[in-house]
Amino acid sequence: MKDAHVFSHYKEAVIGAVVDLAAEHPEIVFLDADLSSCIGSTTFQKNYPDRFFNCGIAEANMAGVAAGLASMGLVPFIHSFGCFASRRDYDQLFISVGYTHQTVHVIGSDPGITAQYNGGTHMPFEDIALMRQIPGMVIIEPSDAQSLYELTLQVYANGHSSYIRTPRKGICYRYSPEDKIELGKGIELRDGKDIAIIATGALMVDAAIAAADALKAKGINATVVDLHTIRPLDTELIERVACRTGHVLVCENGRYAGGIGEMIAYHLSQVHPVKMGFLNVGERFGEVGNLKYLSGAFGFTADGVVAKAEELLGK
Repeated sequence: MKDAHVFSHYKEAVIGAVVDLAAEHPEIVFLDADLSSCIGSTTFQKNYPDRFFNCGIAEANMAGVAAGLASMGLVPFIHSFGCFASRRDYDQLFISVGYTHQTVHVIGSDPGITAQYNGGTHMPFEDIALMRQIPGMVIIEPSDAQSLYELTLQVYANGHSSYIRTPRKGICYRYSPEDKIELGKGIELRDGKDIAIIATGALMVDAAIAAADALKAKGINATVVDLHTIRPLDTELIERVACRTGHVLVCENGRYAGGIGEMIAYHLSQVHPVKMGFLNVGERFGEVGNLKYLSGAFGFTADGVVAKAEELLGK
């Protein structure tokens, strides 16, 4: 296991996990879409030059090549920016990978507003919705470097295709190597009785924690859940916090339609209906800006979460 201090960016954590896996599993190969310097897959190329393939700016072809390699017993990890890894690859991922039951692990980097200055054309708000339509596809969005590293190891061990949603830049350490991080099991970071805030990814989990602190100062005790695994959904945890609080606010760096909030709302409507609120991008396209500006513009801040929580609670 990697020590927590070795990574300086999220991209180093995910590539570090793949490199470590490749040391033990010679069937692992890596395919990139001419973005090796952006994600740091040059590290994999340096260590395993015969198992690295730069497919160029031809993402759909890359997914098809990965499916062919998988059919021969190899286990490909492939990378592109999330907009291309989901939208442009989709037919190949659905048919050549999903329909034929091949195992390919897709790294979709810079999801949602974390694409920042690449702007609206590069902001995948719908990637989770798309990947949810591929039967058996595991979807993760870890909230720190340690969980990103650990869960990347675990999606490989799981044996099913996966979509790894992660920013490239920045770093956050929420967990230590000793903390239990388990695929398919969310982590309860705060324990409150008034409202449950369920968030995914570093951006939204950070905002949720800060919001919980601000709400506590107002006499509102919030549960905060880091839902690092989107699929399979941790229904046991979701039901537990819904029963405890009676109010669930879902925060996601993406669109509601087909996203995490819709998935949780559907499940709870079947087993334990509660009052729900949703913080997401709504019916908007992305725009150009830095993360601070974009977070404010879309309400992905502690203040934005507090406002949604108070609205849900009728405060």
